[in-house]
Amino acid sequence: MRTAAVVGTGLIGTSVALALTARGITVYLHDADSTAVRTAAALGAGLDEAPPAEVDLAVLAVPPGRIAAALKDCQDQGLAHSYTDVGSVKEQPLLDIEALRCDVSRYIGGHPLAGRERSGPFAARADLFDGRPWVLTPSKETDTETLNRALEMVALCRAVPVVMEPRAHDHAVALVSHAPHLVSALMAARFEDAADTATRLAGQGVRDVTRIAGSDPRLWIEILGANATAVADVLAGFADDLNETVTALRELAAEDDAKRRSGEEGIGGILRRGNVGHARIPGKHGAPAARYESVPVVVGDQPGELARLFGDVGIAGVNIEDMSIDHSPGRPAGLVELMVDPAAAEGLVVELRRKGWNVQR
Repeated sequence: MRTAAVVGTGLIGTSVALALTARGITVYLHDADSTAVRTAAALGAGLDEAPPAEVDLAVLAVPPGRIAAALKDCQDQGLAHSYTDVGSVKEQPLLDIEALRCDVSRYIGGHPLAGRERSGPFAARADLFDGRPWVLTPSKETDTETLNRALEMVALCRAVPVVMEPRAHDHAVALVSHAPHLVSALMAARFEDAADTATRLAGQGVRDVTRIAGSDPRLWIEILGANATAVADVLAGFADDLNETVTALRELAAEDDAKRRSGEEGIGGILRRGNVGHARIPGKHGAPAARYESVPVVVGDQPGELARLFGDVGIAGVNIEDMSIDHSPGRPAGLVELMVDPAAAEGLVVELRRKGWNVQR
């Protein structure tokens, strides 16, 4: 692949363009919003002009409900030999594409599972897809050349290709992305009318749970609308569990011993199921989840403190497998939780304390 076109210069489209341009591909940009396309071009994502000839691959970075119309328009113009998209829903767009009598043989659905809470070209990054799954959903008519070009694009973006059927993809993302987004929004909505004295107590746990609730509602209405049934099925099961949990909590607060025991069993059951489900989420590089040990370190709110901590960990010869930072605005220090190999944890604690760090264990 030597040339590509990106239609839609928001976060994902511009990130694709930046990644391809960085690998030597000539990328042509198009967006109905002239400001967005000029911004993406100024960031080095590609050329704000029409290609002089048919490009190898066009990436349709538009919302799911607009994919079919965009593909029809681009194919009528002869923009590219092959086409893909980055929509988060796959079955309905394919049905729409077939209804518009597009050339399905030169189209393959795609969905990079990467993103940020921010939107627009200024939020784009060339490394956004590094190591992330990128689902491709070929139809029965998709030709081999189109599949190969999509696979090459995924490789150039340094993502990991995953081939699935459109319907299987939609049920999977309902579970791992769409339903969690609504659950995050519902939890964040509890803070809408909360007292300031309560919100000031918020720590890293609630930030983790509500982080994705800051995304653009307009985009998510389109995403959820295109996958509404699958998402509703996931949330129906969630609602059943939530009702049982509420009942168990009421019992846990009862004065009757038998009810309290029933409540303990109910809450214990949901927590244990949560442990099992959490353990099934893949760990680093898609490998099975590994058990790490936490080393919590108090870090002052001064320039260079995090770098100094990481440097001392590196000198100790320990790899940081994962980490989190709990630091609320206004506090003079934060708590950095370093997740490391259990065999290295005790030695790291000793080394960090020797260098003056306040390790909370």
